[in-house]
Amino acid sequence: MKKLYIQRYTDNQRITHWLVVVLFGMAGFSGLALFHPNLFFLTQFFGGPQWTRIVHPYFGIGVFLLFLFMFVMFVGTNLWRKSDTQWVKAAPKLVLDGDESQMPPVAKYNAGQKLVFWSMTLCLLVLLVTGLLFWQAWFATSVPIPVQRIAVLLHALAAFVMSLTAVAHIYAAIWVKGTLPAMTQGTVSAGWAKRHHQLWYRDKVRQPADTAGH
Repeated sequence: MKKLYIQRYTDNQRITHWLVVVLFGMAGFSGLALFHPNLFFLTQFFGGPQWTRIVHPYFGIGVFLLFLFMFVMFVGTNLWRKSDTQWVKAAPKLVLDGDESQMPPVAKYNAGQKLVFWSMTLCLLVLLVTGLLFWQAWFATSVPIPVQRIAVLLHALAAFVMSLTAVAHIYAAIWVKGTLPAMTQGTVSAGWAKRHHQLWYRDKVRQPADTAGH
């Protein structure tokens, strides 16, 4: 019997996602190179210390602008619902025991995925604002030193939280078998959709009948 697949992401959505991943990696590693002397060797991958200082802010702005496109694409499906709170309460059993039987049915994204989305959004806003405050080439000369120091601290904290969120996001994509094809091919199996996103699956399988009815 032929396996049924359902489209989860369009080409534009996947391209934007991978561009964000690439620029996020560039911004992250160039930022680490400037963050601690033990990581200074990373500057060699960006043309040396001076070039690393120059390109890092632009990588960050690129990430923010591309993520802004993603935000517009996905914000509607990431709004918090009452069922998401129920999902969070049941999540410990899923994480500790792998028991999905007690999890409430979810639509396109579960509460964990929504938390990743909103965590990334908040962290990027903090990174943008704080980064501008101590950007030496443009704005730092007009910002008081104490404010810059606070901005640097918040910038590092937001980068740390965002990195942990990214690691959790990647781990979950690998841990849940059948998830990766969503972002590599744009489709998932109908079995995967029915098991992990039952409400979304029901909407997708109803679409052909609804369209035909019109």
